[in-house]
Amino acid sequence: MASTSSSSVNHLLRPIHHRTLLIPKSPSPFKYTHLSSSLRYPSLRIRATSDLVATVSEAITQLQDLGERDLFSCPVCFEPLTRKGPPGFNLPAIYRSGFKCGKCNKSYSSKNMYLDLTVIAGAKDYVEIQPSRTELFRSPLVSFLYERGWRQNFNLSGFPGPDEEFNMAQDYFKPTEGGTLVDVSCGSGLFSRKFAKSGIYSKVIALDFSENMLRQCYDFIKLDDTISSSNLALVRADVSRLPFSSGSIDAVHAGAALHCWPSPSNAIAEINRILRSGGVFVGTTFLRSTSSTPAILRPFDRRISGNYNYLTEEEIEDLIKSCGFTNYTSKVQQAFIMFSAQKP
Repeated sequence: MASTSSSSVNHLLRPIHHRTLLIPKSPSPFKYTHLSSSLRYPSLRIRATSDLVATVSEAITQLQDLGERDLFSCPVCFEPLTRKGPPGFNLPAIYRSGFKCGKCNKSYSSKNMYLDLTVIAGAKDYVEIQPSRTELFRSPLVSFLYERGWRQNFNLSGFPGPDEEFNMAQDYFKPTEGGTLVDVSCGSGLFSRKFAKSGIYSKVIALDFSENMLRQCYDFIKLDDTISSSNLALVRADVSRLPFSSGSIDAVHAGAALHCWPSPSNAIAEINRILRSGGVFVGTTFLRSTSSTPAILRPFDRRISGNYNYLTEEEIEDLIKSCGFTNYTSKVQQAFIMFSAQKP
């Protein structure tokens, strides 16, 4: 971004600089025509200086606007959104801002605590019912219980616990330190808060489709002043229609999420789209079966998985690679798997 900004300013300044210092080759009553004109007519010099200042000011404004427009995008047409409101990337600044798409003219606003960037944001009459597993996590009760007993039961399936999972993810994310991280399907923000509090990333976006999960996330954030003032935003969005410009994100985390997605392939393809080249995707999920599952039982695994998309190790690797990722790696413990991959 720094190199782009510099070249943009230089490009705007070069024509003025060239006209000011150009010495004509043809004979002239004055040896230095432009210099003499400036001496004889001081107002010309003032006007030129004024034009230069105006040009630089305009260039800086354009670059500042670009900084506000290069992350959030319209989920309908993916046009970068224009933001109006207080500056900064933190909870108060984001939810007091308004966003608008210049292409489809659609506006997006916050719900006091999170920014709604779903396709149907602002719809008055239309209500879209999601699969039962998605609707389950939109429930106020499940959202409230998620960090109050629900998530703790994951250790029975081999999940090592939030602290260890966070440390494992951080090892994979080392190439993206200092960049922007999106925690998709963040739930109540268990890991979003850890990423924000680490201070390693320039921006952290806690993203979920569940309004009640985002409300729980906000309630937890209010309990810790060090997080509420950090570079953190809460965004409601569909993982299969992520509201970010292509190639604008450095890291994506999806904790215990893949098995809940209506279409894992669509979601992972979207994650690939928003990641920059070299960006890292890290996720965890429950395995349908492992290498230790008796072969005779594997054909029945899918039948007993219920409403969730539980996959095998082989299926996850095949899915990730088919969506364009490389450098796939994974760690397995009982029914727990953490996988990582990189965008070429």
